Amino acid sequence: MNEWLALGIGVLLLYALSILIPLALIIFLAVIIIRAAAFKPKAQPKADTTPVDFDKEAAVESLRELVKCKTVSYMDSSLEDDAEFEKLIDKLPTLYPHVFEVCEFTRLPDRGLLFRWKGKTAGAPAVLMAHYDVVPVDESGWDKPAFDGVIEDGCLWGRGTLDTKGTVNGVLFSANTLISQGFTPDHDIYFAFSGGEEVNGMGAVHIVDYFEKNGIEPAFVLDEGGAVVENVFPGVKAPCGLIGIAEKGMMNVRYTAKSKGGHASAPKPNAPVDRLSRACTRVVTHPRKIALTPPAALMFDTLGRYSSFVYRIIFSNIKLFLPVLSLITKKSGGELNALLRTTVAFTQMQGSAAPNVIPPEASLVSNIRLNPADNMDAMLAYLNKTVDDESIEITVEGGMNPSRISTTDCEGWDLVSSAVASTWKGCIVSPYLMVQCSDSRHYGRISDKVYRFSAMDLTSEERATIHGHNERVRLEAIERTVEFYIRLMKSC
Repeated sequence: MNEWLALGIGVLLLYALSILIPLALIIFLAVIIIRAAAFKPKAQPKADTTPVDFDKEAAVESLRELVKCKTVSYMDSSLEDDAEFEKLIDKLPTLYPHVFEVCEFTRLPDRGLLFRWKGKTAGAPAVLMAHYDVVPVDESGWDKPAFDGVIEDGCLWGRGTLDTKGTVNGVLFSANTLISQGFTPDHDIYFAFSGGEEVNGMGAVHIVDYFEKNGIEPAFVLDEGGAVVENVFPGVKAPCGLIGIAEKGMMNVRYTAKSKGGHASAPKPNAPVDRLSRACTRVVTHPRKIALTPPAALMFDTLGRYSSFVYRIIFSNIKLFLPVLSLITKKSGGELNALLRTTVAFTQMQGSAAPNVIPPEASLVSNIRLNPADNMDAMLAYLNKTVDDESIEITVEGGMNPSRISTTDCEGWDLVSSAVASTWKGCIVSPYLMVQCSDSRHYGRISDKVYRFSAMDLTSEERATIHGHNERVRLEAIERTVEFYIRLMKSC
């Protein structure tokens, strides 16, 4: 009897489960779809439609003059031409005379330049940053000379037009224009330029030291970073104005394997290159875990609301879909993967000097970009554990931890995002995580309101010329940069 009772109960349970499991699945799917349907755009910054007037041709010409200065930075400073840096600095009073009439100008060590535009009343100042050094050029790959300032087909060609003499010009030309019109900001505005950003120079560090020593805490800091771009976020067709609120860290790591060497005709097992190959494969096939940090989460929460419905299902339930995203990004790599995890790119290899000699020492180098949830010490421990080979020496050859994450709940963010919305009408303004490094990371010492936005609308082709061949900028983009800074300075 008990057996029949147990069997009956089992049948009833199976019947109940056959009903409850599909019902639970239906409820689960309904909740996901309802959340996606409710995942609608939030209010964007209010755009000011007031026209901005300035001399557009003069703005282009002043940038041309900056481009003509070969302010190239090298890791080996003996290769640098100090005269070219001084030439650029000497041009500034001629190009922006009203700035030098009104603003205090201070030169700091390691090519730091600092201007103070005194405001009407006391209060936290704005700091507008850029760098005037550029990376080296292989002119054999250029269609136009890199330092002649050629204007052709509606573009200004030259190294630094995008990174970041265009910003230096935008800041100073805007201030020069406003001063000529009799404008004075409510609070101080500082213009902070460094001449060694491309080689991690100390110019920006000395400027931050100056602020710290004098007890100056900025209302906000704005440096290079994001831009107005299209087709960068799944399912979003509108232009996106991306403002970085943090940047990833960076470390260069060398993996070294040694042996007694020998002739390649009689190789022994586990030669240096063999072991390094295994180490490389282990690191590549075992990436760091995915981590949804605040900058990426805010970006998904902002732009995901403008996506097509299928993508809204994912981004409105982002934590639920993280395992799926982890699998997709692990296979595809690219920008989405870089937003969500620490990445490792093997970039250099060294071995034998001859093809028939087993090297007594061989090495690999990887460039690692650290997610804000990661740090250099933790990553080094992870590499040692993943490689799992005591015969391979793993050493860090320079780097920096991720930057401080800045807040978006403050007036500084509101001012910058409003200037973006006002300059590029119809763009979606969003926080994001900058995957490159910049001088702005040094300002984390004194502020949690450090933003990264290169005031330009750039195509994917134009972005690809940064640090590459044929760097150039559309003339209308130069003009838009000036418009942005005029709008921003008027609100300070």
